[in-house]
Amino acid sequence: MVYLPYMETELIYYKKYNPSPQHIVEIKVWKVPKDTHKPHGYKYSLVLIEDGKRVIGYDNGEQKGDHRHYYLKEEKYNFSTLKKLQNDFLDDVWRYLNA
Repeated sequence: MVYLPYMETELIYYKKYNPSPQHIVEIKVWKVPKDTHKPHGYKYSLVLIEDGKRVIGYDNGEQKGDHRHYYLKEEKYNFSTLKKLQNDFLDDVWRYLNA
């Protein structure tokens, strides 16, 4: 038997919408077992796509921990709560779309 990481995952939130014709916002959050890479017990991906390319993203991909993408820049993100995560992401999206 092959063990796949996060087999015990549960999708707890999903939303996808188009704030404009050339933009897509997609938010996905899973509940996962707590471990050294996901001590809070969540796997997440929040992304703003513009013309098929990611311009803003928050995620905690395998072995990278919590981090944020803004254009080509990647930096550590200090996760505290799901609500703050979503608010931080949506604040970045709002600033980007209204710049």
